[in-house]
Parts: sequence; structure tokens; C-alpha cells
Amino acid sequence: MFLAETASTGLAKFDPMDIMMLLFTIVIFIGWIRLLTAKPKKDLFAIGFTTVSLLVFLFANYVMIFKVWIS
Repeated sequence: MFLAETASTGLAKFDPMDIMMLLFTIVIFIGWIRLLTAKPKKDLFAIGFTTVSLLVFLFANYVMIFKVWIS
């Protein structure tokens, strides 16, 4: 009975939007790498905007995983 109660509280913390957050972070990271490796001319505004977006999503994923899922 204790194991069933623990499993149900663990699943209650999981939200399907969490998967979308992780996927968006991966897509932003891929775009950031592509911007950094652009050969002819680098768009500094796009690199800066993507860096800030990536940092925000990485922080949100950190909070989502370590503060909500694991606690």
C-alpha cells in the first residue's frame, strides 16, 4: 500500500508539458549551435537572443527536474 501511494504522488508531479519544455530546449540548443557555426557572417543579435532563451529554458528545466520531480 505504501508503494502504491508513493507511485501515485510521483506521477502527480509529472506534467505532459514537461516533455515539451525538454524538446524546446533541445531545439533551441541545436539552433544556437547552428548560429555559432555560421561561416560567412554571424548574426550577433540572433546569437544573443538565442543565448538568453537557452539560458532561460535551461534554468526552467533545472527547476522542473530537480525541484519538482525529485523533491
